[in-house]
Amino acid sequence: MSSILIKNAKIVNEGQIFEGDVLLENELIVEIASQISVKSSETIIIDAEGNYLLPGVIDDQVHFREPGLTHKGDILSESKAAVAGGITSFIEQPNTVPNAITQELLEEKYKIAADTSYANYSFMMGGTNDNLEEILKTNPENVAGLKLFLGSSTGNMLVDNQETLKNIFSSTKLLIAVHCEDEATIKTNLEKYKKQFGEDIPMNCHHLIRSEEACYISSSTAIKLAKETGARLHVFHLSTAKEMELFTNKIPLEEKQITAEVCIHHLYFTDADYDTKGSLIKWNPAVKTQKDKDALWKALLNDTIDVIATDHAPHTFQEKNNSYLKAPSGGPLVQHALVAMFEKHLKGKISIEKIVEKMCHNPAKIFKIRNRGFIKEGYYADLTIVNAHSPWNVQKENILYKCGWSPFEGVNFKSRITHTLVNGKLVYANGKVKKGNFGQRLLFDRK
Repeated sequence: MSSILIKNAKIVNEGQIFEGDVLLENELIVEIASQISVKSSETIIIDAEGNYLLPGVIDDQVHFREPGLTHKGDILSESKAAVAGGITSFIEQPNTVPNAITQELLEEKYKIAADTSYANYSFMMGGTNDNLEEILKTNPENVAGLKLFLGSSTGNMLVDNQETLKNIFSSTKLLIAVHCEDEATIKTNLEKYKKQFGEDIPMNCHHLIRSEEACYISSSTAIKLAKETGARLHVFHLSTAKEMELFTNKIPLEEKQITAEVCIHHLYFTDADYDTKGSLIKWNPAVKTQKDKDALWKALLNDTIDVIATDHAPHTFQEKNNSYLKAPSGGPLVQHALVAMFEKHLKGKISIEKIVEKMCHNPAKIFKIRNRGFIKEGYYADLTIVNAHSPWNVQKENILYKCGWSPFEGVNFKSRITHTLVNGKLVYANGKVKKGNFGQRLLFDRK
């Protein structure tokens, strides 16, 4: 039996911070107390004095690019970066190559992760205009949910047939996660800017092409459909102030049928940053205005928005270093998401308790993840230790993404992840990732 004793930690859990010790045996948390004595000479002791002990972050939206796009990233490389960033579980999206739109293709991704992933994993089933039969075969106890792209995406994954959408929403008991941007609006806007600029569209037009209107039309339509059908809907990566009126904070999270997510980049950047960051902050949905960012923060803090995620989507620097029409959208974030939020905490923007709620507890609640996301006896020992006062600078040498770059390159963060544990095993400590596949398939408490 392996055991680890974490001593003198500032434990952050369920809205409280308290000092204490946590004992791990094999995969589980077995005791939490103000003081725990060492029971065996074999026990590994981690002294966390002065540091925060958090449940491992659960990132509910990543693109790790395997299979088919592994020159950008793969499950091994990106999960390695994730654990270095305090993320112990991830939910990966189906727009790989081939798209994960059949049960066989979906299970192939699980097999890859079983052999290579540093972190716990689940993969979303992908929906198309013509795969309802495959969707209905999906096991809700071992698959996170169904992903629908209501805006442009890789391959055959744009779901734009309204009758098909209604059938999917009416038929599945899976949680439905959606990317909401109206394709017709985007195409109209793009043609307008092509007429104005030709092939040389400035990067700072991105949020005008993939506009507030494009987001609102799509998200409001999805929400209306969810209300009509009773479907369980989770809206990914909200980016506009206007969309906030579509969600509520008037009921507890457990009672919400429609939940909302915001990503790190929409909390950090605005359209003013296109001038310096260019294509490195080109995401879909687009980074928008200061007004939008302020509204997202307000909604996050008053519980209108339920989850903070990354939408980690690496591309090579060569791919990103292109003109507007050729540069792909997306960027890598898993290694830096948690310290980025701690940076906001140190500036008085958000409490540590709220960070843990939005990045650890709420993803576990929304997806009904079994025995993860909290520091509780009997739960899996997925944990991260954060030193809030240990400055470091993001440089190419310490970036673990396969693509080798970060939108935070050159940024000085005041906090750092010192340890990450996955299923009771010390996977990351003091800048080093221990080699091995430590992750397990996430399971869900639903039928």
